[in-house]
Amino acid sequence: MDGQDWLAQRFEADRGHLRAVAYRMLGSLNEAEDAVQEAWLRLSRSDSERIDNLGGWLTTVVGRVCLDMLRSRKSRREAPPPAFGREVPPSDTWVPDPVVEPARGTDPEEQALLAESVGLALLVVLEALSPAERLAFVLHDMFAVPFEEIAPIVDKSPAATRQLASRARRRVQGARPAGQPDAGRQRAVVEAFLAAARGGDFDGLLAVLDPEVLLRADQGATGRLVRGARAVAAQAVLFQRYSHWTELALVNGAYGLVAAPDGEVRSVMSFTLAGDRVVELNILADPERLARLELDLAVPER
Repeated sequence: MDGQDWLAQRFEADRGHLRAVAYRMLGSLNEAEDAVQEAWLRLSRSDSERIDNLGGWLTTVVGRVCLDMLRSRKSRREAPPPAFGREVPPSDTWVPDPVVEPARGTDPEEQALLAESVGLALLVVLEALSPAERLAFVLHDMFAVPFEEIAPIVDKSPAATRQLASRARRRVQGARPAGQPDAGRQRAVVEAFLAAARGGDFDGLLAVLDPEVLLRADQGATGRLVRGARAVAAQAVLFQRYSHWTELALVNGAYGLVAAPDGEVRSVMSFTLAGDRVVELNILADPERLARLELDLAVPER
């Protein structure tokens, strides 16, 4: 095996980790793949023999690439929308790309996925951070990268980088609901929501919704924010026509719903729970983004 083959093999061994870093940084599966590919291009042009810790080097390179992508994205979102629609959905209704898997039941493998995944609600909170805060929080708090290694990426001292992560941590902790239920209870709440939506049961929906529940729907060029149990329940009742083509799925490791009438995925719904109540619903219903995700989930017609 020559040096380039060995390097490619080592890179492939780290690809899953690098993709996880990039996804938490960007909230986009396609952009995460682009960032990982850029890391490979930079590695292939580097003198790898001078890199002492290849895994650490690749992680910081992906972080730097993602930081540049976040800064570019932020400038695009702050620009006036084009005349014939938005290039990027408004930031307050943007929903990250979901990672969707079939729900098989609460077996050990599924339990592990529930424990290790990062929820869409957290990614939404991360989207509100500055690019530098997000980088410091993701690399340090999620992947244990020392501040001394993060500091050069954001062009700050280790102490200032620590402060970036601290500010981000406070915002994340303030947005996380307390009392997350176990997997079995989580599944039961989502199934109760779906049953009530299918039956047009307004009171049944109110029974599983927190009074201050927030619904965020990303439809691409447009979006919608709805707050309050009665308003969200009314929206869920309107969803009834699609509910018969909707099935349980794992959305970022948590129980959620996928609607796929005629076999075409129209929406992916993520639930955030506190105790036995839904406190946040994030829905991706952007046809273009859903098509790019190439979801292949069999949803039987009823």
